[in-house]
Amino acid sequence: MKAKSANPNAANSNAVNNGHAATSQRLARLAWMLDSSIRLPGGFRVGLDGIIGLIPGIGDLIGAGLSSYIVVEAARLKVPFRVLARMGLNVLIELVVGIVPIFGDIFDFAFKANLRNVRLLNEYLSKNA
Repeated sequence: MKAKSANPNAANSNAVNNGHAATSQRLARLAWMLDSSIRLPGGFRVGLDGIIGLIPGIGDLIGAGLSSYIVVEAARLKVPFRVLARMGLNVLIELVVGIVPIFGDIFDFAFKANLRNVRLLNEYLSKNA
């Protein structure tokens, strides 16, 4: 599944309407930086999360910590548990699979948990504006 937008300034317009614009934009920018900020030849995009994940031993833990910030911010916005659980599962999947040498690193670059989580957050905010 392809992300709706790699543009960090493309926060969901309905999220803007319900007063969470600044948070939504900040989290979209962070997700873009972590998952899609670096263009590779051929047009594929990777982010800092995948690159940090290449550090043996602690890289995936650091990446999961950064990814968890988006989940924590969603909790502060009073997002329901079922949405937070899906977001947490995305981070957990990226962490667990990312630990596997080579395959996990490739998975880290492709899964883009942070963009998925911001999309889940913005979908919730737009439905409940």
